[in-house]
Parts: sequence; C-alpha cells; structure tokens
Amino acid sequence: MSELRRTPLFAAYAGYPGVRCIDFGGWELPVQFYGILQEHDAVRKQAGLFDVSHMGEFLVTGQYAEAFLQQVTTNDVSRLSAGQAQYTLMCYPDGGVVDDLLVYKLSQDQYQLVVNASNIDKDFAWLSDHLIGDVVLENLSEQTALLALQGPMAARILAGVTADPVGELAPFHFLYQAEVCGRKALVSRTGYTGEDGFEIYLDSGDAPHVWRELLKAGESDGLIPVGLGARDTLRFEARLPLYGQELSKDITPLEAGVGMFVKLAKEGGFIGRDALEKQKQEGLTRKLVGIELLDRGIPRSHYPIFAGGRQIGEVTTGTQSPTLKRNLGLALLETAYTELGTEVEVEIRGKLLRAQVVKAPFYKRTQTTGEGAKS
Repeated sequence: MSELRRTPLFAAYAGYPGVRCIDFGGWELPVQFYGILQEHDAVRKQAGLFDVSHMGEFLVTGQYAEAFLQQVTTNDVSRLSAGQAQYTLMCYPDGGVVDDLLVYKLSQDQYQLVVNASNIDKDFAWLSDHLIGDVVLENLSEQTALLALQGPMAARILAGVTADPVGELAPFHFLYQAEVCGRKALVSRTGYTGEDGFEIYLDSGDAPHVWRELLKAGESDGLIPVGLGARDTLRFEARLPLYGQELSKDITPLEAGVGMFVKLAKEGGFIGRDALEKQKQEGLTRKLVGIELLDRGIPRSHYPIFAGGRQIGEVTTGTQSPTLKRNLGLALLETAYTELGTEVEVEIRGKLLRAQVVKAPFYKRTQTTGEGAKS
C-alpha cells in the first residue's frame, strides 16, 4: 500500500486534539478539527480556514495561451482581463467532463489553472496532448499551497494581515502579488462554501507561517480551522458541484446544471462543443435537481431513486443540512420527474422512502460572492 501524501500543513494539525484525518484520494487530510457541525456553523456565521493545498495548479504560458485555453475549456477565456478568474470545465469529445477548474489570467500570455486534486495527473496529460503553437504547460502543484478563508468575517480578518486592498476585490477578481502575513501570495475572491471569502495561493514553504498568523489574527472574530467534512456540507447546501458526484466523464455540464459556463457560440469552438450542442438541441433526458425526504431518512450518494416502480435516477450527494436541519439531496433524474413538487422514492437499506423535488441551491447568502467549484 502506497504512503499517503501530506500537505505542508500536516504538522500543524497535531495541535488540535480533536483532529481526525482520512485518506482522501491518496492524501492524508483532516475531515474535522472540532466537529463537522461546529465547523460548518463557524463558516456560515463567522469564518473558517481550510487547507486545500492538495489542489493542483498549472501554469500556461505563450503567445497562443488564450487560443489554447479557448479550445480546451467551455467558458470564454477571451472575456478575461488580467486580474480576473473564471470557472470553467474541460470536456471530452462526447460532452462528458474531464474536470471542472478555475482559470486565472495573470497577464496577456500567462494563466494559472486550478484543478481538482484527484485529477491532477489526468488533467496534465489531457492538456499536454492538446498543446498548440508555443504554449508551455507547467505543473506547479508541489510548490504551491492553497488556503481558503471563508465566511462573513473573512474580509475583515484578511484586511488585518495585509496592506493590500483585498476587501475591494469583486467576485472572481484577484491580486497577483499581494502580501499576506508578510508573505507573497495570489489572493482571489473565490471559494467553495456559498459564503464570502478568499483563496490564498502561496509558496508551500510559507504556508505554515500564514496558517498560524491567520488563525491568530482571526481568533477574536471566531475563526477556526475547518476540515473536509464541513467543506462538503457547505458546498452541498450552495449546490456547488463536486467532480465524481455531480460531474464526471458520464455527466455533461448541461445535465449537471452548469450550462451557464458553457459558451457554445464562442469563436473557434471547443472540445465537446458539437456533442453539447446536439444535446441542447435534442433536449436533456436527465437533469440534476434537489430532493427532500418526506419520510424519515437521509439520502446518500448513489442511493437509487424510483418512480412508478422503476429506477429513474440516483442521489449524487445527500445529507442532513446543518444549516436548514432538513434531509436533502442532489439527484440526477430523468427529466420527466424534475418538476418542483414531483414525488419520487429513494431506496435506503432496502426500503423505499418518499421524497419530493425541491428548489436548489438549498442555501443562498443575500449578497453575491465569488464561488468556484473545487474539490
């Protein structure tokens, strides 16, 4: 059995008696520090600090960098100015998803891509196979750490450890050469929780110092470290997709409900465009929707869903919402059963329990914020 990988912050976890680490795609990462419910609540009401250094970062450079990214991603990279970020997807020719990712425009011919940890090798190979012109692709994942500061108090806390105007950043905008706790960092107003917040990219060697200083600076505002458990419940309530559950090689962006990030009409097209255009024209046969259990039970990933005595789909993610205290799920269902209020049945441990289609996202903060879909 291969040894689990660790982020530069692994040693810092030892200071928390309640920390519990798990194998997450080959990484030894904390699922919780104090408890999932407490950490979830902290992000919704105060602030939480996440170590997401397992994510992958690629650098794309060259005169043809924009043209290359236009071909391999679904969103319109040409709309970006330096200092702007964009959520997008990479698709296979049949419309299935290679990965979902963020694109940061650093300069006219330089971009940073942020990909899901479990897909780093696959994504790098996919992108390498499609390089054009003078484009150079570099994998900076090993030397890059990523911290996510999320919650209503995030801007106030971050402003206390930097002289840069981070609070003035609009959603999906970033400062390339900011200074946080005395260390250079890319600071982006993005996140994966449904709350306001920032993602901080920095050299791996600087991560422990910034982690400690941020927690110290935010202590009076209720800042605590947060693990993978609450990260999942937070993104779930906000209906932010997770690759491998709401998105995959077998689930297209249109089926997953992220079609707004697929620009079918952009100049030059992209890999998978023809398949997605055909799917849109012919109409979707299945869609991702929210469901709520009417009977007592909690929907979990891959639980089958029935109507009229036959299976019509399955749960992609489900839990009891910590914020709403309701037993909710995201489910990929045949389109005929996706209208709000439609009753279906979820099979849980051999029993069919009543559920109905409900509106998602389940939780929305009142102000617009920057949200990416990362895992």
